[in-house]
Amino acid sequence: MQYISTRDSSLRYSAAQAIVQGLSRDGGLFLPESIPALTTQDLQDLVGMTYQQRAVKVMKAYLDEFTEVELAEYAAKAYAVPGKFNDAAVTPIHSTHHKTHFLELWHGPTCAFKDMALQMLPYLLTASLRKTGEEKTACILVATSGDTGKAALEGFRDVDGTRIMVFYPKDGVSEIQQLQMVTQEGKNVDVCAVVGNFDDAQTGVKTIFSDEALRAELASRGYFLSSANSINWGRVLPQIVYYVATYAELVKRGDIQMGDKINFCVPTGNFGNILAGYYAKRMGVPIDKLLCASNANNVLTDFIRTGIYDRNRPFHNTLSPSMDILISSNLERLLYLLSGSDAEVRGYMEQLNKTGRYEVSKDMLEKIQDNFLCGFCDDERTTNAIGKVFSHGKYLMDTHTAVAYTVMMDHRAATGDATPTVVVSTASPFKFCDSVLTALGVTDQRTGVEILDQLAEVSGKAAPAPLAGLKGKARRFDQVVEKQQMTDVVREALV
Repeated sequence: MQYISTRDSSLRYSAAQAIVQGLSRDGGLFLPESIPALTTQDLQDLVGMTYQQRAVKVMKAYLDEFTEVELAEYAAKAYAVPGKFNDAAVTPIHSTHHKTHFLELWHGPTCAFKDMALQMLPYLLTASLRKTGEEKTACILVATSGDTGKAALEGFRDVDGTRIMVFYPKDGVSEIQQLQMVTQEGKNVDVCAVVGNFDDAQTGVKTIFSDEALRAELASRGYFLSSANSINWGRVLPQIVYYVATYAELVKRGDIQMGDKINFCVPTGNFGNILAGYYAKRMGVPIDKLLCASNANNVLTDFIRTGIYDRNRPFHNTLSPSMDILISSNLERLLYLLSGSDAEVRGYMEQLNKTGRYEVSKDMLEKIQDNFLCGFCDDERTTNAIGKVFSHGKYLMDTHTAVAYTVMMDHRAATGDATPTVVVSTASPFKFCDSVLTALGVTDQRTGVEILDQLAEVSGKAAPAPLAGLKGKARRFDQVVEKQQMTDVVREALV
């Protein structure tokens, strides 16, 4: 299977080349030229498999040049229990009702859903380096709104042939998220705060990728640039797995019958997570609707409702910071999937770059609305949802999961839709202790990592070991720069 650019479909790359390069040189995103199909028998076969085996089955369909033996080795290591994940199911499903299920994607080493892809990506990338004969060191640039940074740092820590640099928005992540990054261990890691928001950091990384002079300079020093953000197909692919696996698991548990339709409600910022769900649907998983849940930065809600993408709006720092995004990069892949036209996508992206907005065609909007529903939730309702769900059934949600839960409940109230729905739970509540404690009625809160113990005492839940392990760890990274200085940071670090 070949991979093409969303902005120039005449370009053809192998999977290994696309994963190594990360972002197409024309600024577009790589995606497979076709979507493999899963038959009903394929889905039935998945029911009896482990998560690791399901990962091999799904990823092999997209990775012609990787053998099943290779992928099985990577899956065994990436999703090792114990060692990497603390639950035998890897992605356990918690049901609060026979038609309401929480897919917990935060049982990995950094307690966020990004582990599902970023524990696999280092294996895919290093194998791709071998397959393409690349001898230079991969400098992996990451912009993070909170969770990707730590997951990428942990995934690539001391991986041979790589160097990783993470940029996060100063004052735009939770205290625990920041502590996870600035205390990161490893010889090949760098972390830097950027004055501004996530979009500033993400735009800065994209600018670095498109700087031909910098790329030539780094090549002369033995480096090339790659990405661990969801602009890299190697990030999106492992996420498709858990949508497919969840359907198989619900059948295995008897919650649904093979062929029954289900919905997924996904807290959404950069659109990579929910895009993976769309790929699963296109592969043949019986998914009815994908509910795109936004916080107060509801650019995606407006887009799905109107077909107008407009980032020219106030940016809000919310209780769900990993969704504080106004430029949803992976939406570009969806636009190509629905239009099949690189020229059309290129036109939209040029408009976005010049004016901060674009409007899709009527036909495109109809296709989007056939597959996606949307809604948003402000901080007050996020807080209320956490408190209400915990008081009713002692189930503890983080702020991002609470956004998705609220949007799902809004949809049910408005439509009467009784389709079984999976709420994609993207982070441990202990990553956002202050917000969760507030939702539980606790106003006198401890500071630093001591707040982890406080939430444990109040909720009766144990803090995950990776977060509890932050106690006593030394801060290693305190650099703060303006967004215009990001290129200089990369240049100076790679000497």
